[in-house]
Amino acid sequence: MAHQLGSLGARVTGLDLREPDAQSAIQDFVQLDLAEPRSVDAAAAAVDGRVDALFNVAGVSSGIKDPLLVMRINFLGMRQFTEALIARMPEGSSITNVSSLAASAYLENAATTAGLLETGSVAEGLQWCADHPEALADGGYRQSKEAIILYGMRRTADLGARGIRINCSAPGVTETPILDQLRSAYGQQYLDSFTAPLGRVSTAEEQAAMLIFLGSRAAGYLTGQVVWTDGGILAQRISAQMTDIQAAQGS
Repeated sequence: MAHQLGSLGARVTGLDLREPDAQSAIQDFVQLDLAEPRSVDAAAAAVDGRVDALFNVAGVSSGIKDPLLVMRINFLGMRQFTEALIARMPEGSSITNVSSLAASAYLENAATTAGLLETGSVAEGLQWCADHPEALADGGYRQSKEAIILYGMRRTADLGARGIRINCSAPGVTETPILDQLRSAYGQQYLDSFTAPLGRVSTAEEQAAMLIFLGSRAAGYLTGQVVWTDGGILAQRISAQMTDIQAAQGS
């Protein structure tokens, strides 16, 4: 994403645990640990100038075997960082987040996720997690990614009144280092179960291109949306469900 943004003339500020290598397209670097609220506050304060486009891309899988840490990084820390920057985002700016195909049942689970969204801080969010262990019983990844979608939808109206858009993508299996976590935790057969109609996994460049589109003026009338960048997997599932329903009605 940094390389693609740089090629378009953007000034890119990167935030991560570790500084990128010398070949990076990032002009400014700020160290950030999304799992630590003090680090999030310090990083937000260190970002220089106004923010025209914010891309929240960092995330970990349930393969790290720590559901609370997954939630802290994927949603609670991301939300804290985003909220800290909104005041510096001018009219016409955008927020673009990364959810996941794993969150495809976000509407079915919205009644549960609503409680998490009502929390106002990382501490309150962690308390909610402690009070609802069943929500994180499958590792926390699904819940954190569903929260990202619904958080964006919930903020659409108030951000829209300020001229700020918020959207997210929902990738399927993508060739990034996170696949190593999933292979170690669940085995290659787990990844193979997500076979896309396009017949391959996504590249990181393809996912970056969609995020940049959502954050650009080309998507100027899109807000509150989730784009399923999954190679057609969700469409295939829905089509199969429709076929099953028709078969059941026919019998």
